[in-house]
Amino acid sequence: MTPLAGKRIILTGGSGGLGQLVAAALVREGVDLTVMSRSRPAGATDALRHVAADLSTPQGIAAAALVVAGDTPDILINMAGVQYFGPAEQQSFDALLSGYLINLVAPAELCRACLPAMKRRNSGQIVNIGSILGSIAFAHFSAYSSAKAGLRAFSEALRRELAGTAVGVTYVAPRAAKTAMLTPAIKKYAELTGMTVDPPEIIADRIVAAIRRRRKDVYIGFPEQIFVRLNAVLPRLVDAAVAGTDRKAAGLFTV
Repeated sequence: MTPLAGKRIILTGGSGGLGQLVAAALVREGVDLTVMSRSRPAGATDALRHVAADLSTPQGIAAAALVVAGDTPDILINMAGVQYFGPAEQQSFDALLSGYLINLVAPAELCRACLPAMKRRNSGQIVNIGSILGSIAFAHFSAYSSAKAGLRAFSEALRRELAGTAVGVTYVAPRAAKTAMLTPAIKKYAELTGMTVDPPEIIADRIVAAIRRRRKDVYIGFPEQIFVRLNAVLPRLVDAAVAGTDRKAAGLFTV
């Protein structure tokens, strides 16, 4: 029996390429899983229930928060995410707004919804899936990078707020994965810049292991782990290091 067996878990974004792998791994761990997503995940069973949720609007987030508050999960996993790749000025306002709602506002609100019950029980775990880009802000991913940076800061602040309780906060920052979020344009970017793209199975395994071990912070990938630390203390040095690849990437958007 694993430490997760029998735990009530809510997972957002569980119908995506990475989310389905995480959901399947959690079911194998013997959890009682509810997936919140727009579309029904493949293989939904008695052990994997689906609740339709649209986290791209304030109304959808509010409705999802009511479900979370009523279900009182042992573990909340905020995985739902969207990504825009391109010059900041070319992103529409609607896409900008929905991106921040999905990537940052929804996780914060769903955390708020589940915390009262977790604090009353003095047990629980919140898991926020961020990105390496939340620590190393990439050009042409400005909105996504800033939203994930916000999620990283939120996770850190919440962990400090919950000090002295048995409610844990886990933040996992993967790098790029071979999922539907890897659009043809991002594939060209990866080839041009030498960006590493991981198999989603590896990332899913690392996420579930972090949850099982109640890790605080997990940054996936090398040398990205080194650059996260370097960017925190010497960001201008990182500016110089990535300037060449940023100029190459800019060429993808010239006509």
